[in-house]
Amino acid sequence: MLRTVPLLLLPLAAAAAPLTFEKDVRPLLKAHCTHCHGEEEKPDGGVDLRLRRFMDLTLDGGDRLLVPGKPEESALVHIIRSGEMPKKGSAMPEAELAVIERWIREGAKTLRPEPLALAPGAVISEEDRSWWAFQPVNRPAVPKADPAQVRTPVDAFLLAKLGEPGLGFAPEADRRTLIRRLSLDLTGLLPTPEEVEAFVADASPMAYENLVERLLGSPAYGERWARHWLDVAGYADSNGYAEADSVRPHAWRYRDYVIRSLNDDKPWDVFIQEQLAGDELAGATHGDFQQAVLDPRRTDQLIATAFLRLAPDGTGDTVDDAKLARNQVIAEQIKIMSSSLMGLTVACAQCHDHRYDPVTQQDYYRLRAVFDPAYQWESWRTPAQRQYSLYSPEERARAAEIEVKARGIEAEARAMSKKFLDEIFEVEILKLPEAERAPYREARATEEKNRTPEQKALIKKYPSALATYSLDLYDKKKQDLVNAKMAEAAKLRTTKPAEGFVMALMEVKGQVPKSALFNRGDHEQPKQEVQPGEIGVLAGPSIEPFQPVPVSSGSSGRRLAYAQWLTSGRHPLTARVLVNRFWLNHMGRGLVNTPGDFGRQGELPSHPELLDWLADTFVREGWKLKPLHRLIVLSSAYRQSSVHEASLRQDPENRLYGRFRLRRLDAESLRDSLLAVSGALVSDRFGPPSGVGLDPQGRVVVGIDKGTITTHKVEPGGAADFRRSIYVQMRRTRPVTVLDTFDAPSMVPNCEMRAQTTVAPQSLLLMNDTFILDSARRLADRLERERPGDPRAQFERAWSLLQGRPATARDLDAGLAYLEEQTRSLADYHRANPPAKGAPAPNPAGEAMASLCQILCSSNRFLYIE
Repeated sequence: MLRTVPLLLLPLAAAAAPLTFEKDVRPLLKAHCTHCHGEEEKPDGGVDLRLRRFMDLTLDGGDRLLVPGKPEESALVHIIRSGEMPKKGSAMPEAELAVIERWIREGAKTLRPEPLALAPGAVISEEDRSWWAFQPVNRPAVPKADPAQVRTPVDAFLLAKLGEPGLGFAPEADRRTLIRRLSLDLTGLLPTPEEVEAFVADASPMAYENLVERLLGSPAYGERWARHWLDVAGYADSNGYAEADSVRPHAWRYRDYVIRSLNDDKPWDVFIQEQLAGDELAGATHGDFQQAVLDPRRTDQLIATAFLRLAPDGTGDTVDDAKLARNQVIAEQIKIMSSSLMGLTVACAQCHDHRYDPVTQQDYYRLRAVFDPAYQWESWRTPAQRQYSLYSPEERARAAEIEVKARGIEAEARAMSKKFLDEIFEVEILKLPEAERAPYREARATEEKNRTPEQKALIKKYPSALATYSLDLYDKKKQDLVNAKMAEAAKLRTTKPAEGFVMALMEVKGQVPKSALFNRGDHEQPKQEVQPGEIGVLAGPSIEPFQPVPVSSGSSGRRLAYAQWLTSGRHPLTARVLVNRFWLNHMGRGLVNTPGDFGRQGELPSHPELLDWLADTFVREGWKLKPLHRLIVLSSAYRQSSVHEASLRQDPENRLYGRFRLRRLDAESLRDSLLAVSGALVSDRFGPPSGVGLDPQGRVVVGIDKGTITTHKVEPGGAADFRRSIYVQMRRTRPVTVLDTFDAPSMVPNCEMRAQTTVAPQSLLLMNDTFILDSARRLADRLERERPGDPRAQFERAWSLLQGRPATARDLDAGLAYLEEQTRSLADYHRANPPAKGAPAPNPAGEAMASLCQILCSSNRFLYIE
């Protein structure tokens, strides 16, 4: 039987053997009780539940807390069952209380002798340390299996498990299914009909392998697989946190860095080190980074550190509590880092020791101390203050020179304007009584803030004589001369070299703040000082005592030391977590199907030996992803059909991988594929994102936002509107409607695994959304261009574009019958409702084809990957 959440299975797992405190009861008490009864300096009521021997206690009322052999006389059971405890959090489930009762009934035994005393705080037990995810990665032997079914070692591991219930692989999928599956998996785009037919006709024994190589070498590969990493990294083009959700204008450089890195097959140890400590690798600090930006490689390393800037950050906007907002940024970033690279819910230890996993609050703040010199919450820098210019010294000097000239022109314009106004004044002052002219001159020459009451009254008496307002009111030609000088300055400024900026994280040279543990996670209640280090249960001689890497730039070197430890190959989690995500994205289900939680609340691995073999292979082969892709997609397991009755019946969740997991197109693949088949997809890569805005119907669409506080309006953005979805602006509070409806990631703060929902709004969107309707019309127009005047050929082309296979005779008959009926109905409608004068002439046949295209775009055969 495959195990899932351990706590839920304790009653079943314990049925075969006597229960013990360490293995069966302590995890329950830790989850519900010991945060008040043992882990605090003074346990509530004097009751400490961290050890069995501490429970030999008589309470104030005379009841014994624990009576071995007699759960009915044990106050512990009565207190929990009555709901009196736990006071915080949810009640203990009845099934878990039953475990405690049975343990008491069996004599309340322990596995080993217990210590006489414990220091206050959490206890890391031998059972905690022996948790599977904390053990070193070992390379298991590849199981023996039928050579006829084994294409890569992956198959041997899976067949060994499948054989236990008498299952095997499903038959291999046909070539049309395989190229569609592989193209969407590796590039996020449908194959063209021409590519499908070429693959089907390819008689080479290496046809499939050649297809894999072509797709891995496509620029679209990096765009597709970058999206997977951007999910777990928490990428967004806005800051979130505050209501303003202000834009991050330079976040896109990080997105492009990820795409380029994946296309180049950059080793993931380098990829991770650059993201955690690229500034330290580049030798840059907050006040001294100019040399780094002159070197493209070092610039990339700086860009990579935006990974540590991706958490929601409202500190540049209006927030209620600025100090809280700063610390929340750090907390959310630690959550992103730990879930993406370690598969642990470390954030649960921010306020108290972790309820389930051996992560103490001390551990949390030691880990935070690794990053404190870069964030410095008490000397905080807002998002705008963490943007760094890419100007070279020559460009900066050229820009300064142009600015001096532009300001000189503006000074000339001001002088010209003053001269003209003075000339006008000399005319206007003659209209005043002679006795008041001299005082008026003096009043005009005096700065407004320094004028006497008498001067102010005099100016108020003759306001038109002041002649210091708009020159345009007196002499438009002279104003035009002045305006020409303002325009000249503006034009000159456009000749400045374009100044780009990097969103990055750097330390201030020589500044290493003291780090402290916050009582209950409250930054206003710092307790003891802590030193940087690894989570205790993971620490070993390779990382403890923690030693920063000496960095010549003056940065602390803490993050580089930690990044090198994570990617050393000796860390028990990093490689496992990464290969599990890669497997999940290929196979639709992770070997550990809680990819962000390898702790006790997560699922146990379905194939632990395969997970370790993949992790070890990944490290041995230089942390490169493309070789791992080949191991997976070249396997027989990956090439299976999605139809296998025996597997579906015995293993409905496909934990054993006895068939390919049928799944719907993800949000980006759906939008991108519709753009591609309609002929609208623009392949422009990299650069600032395409904009989004709210249209009058309240939907978020791609385009130029022209809305105001009271109105919603989006204007077309030209070719930018038709770029791939990865290049569309990702606003935390404004997800594009068509993507959001189909389960695009929600960055709070990151997305560990996407949901796969089937809900009514998806069907409604496919029926009514303007993007779908426009895509259908564009596809119909394409069909008319490619197969003019031939409905049969147009239908066949549409079918092959969307589904990658020819239409059957039955499909063809049904489609043509629909076209004929719809064309007739639309013609009748237009005859009864003629268009307005000057409006385009109706085209019933074209409208009918667009309607049919919409149906095909909404069909399961298009929407699902077999």
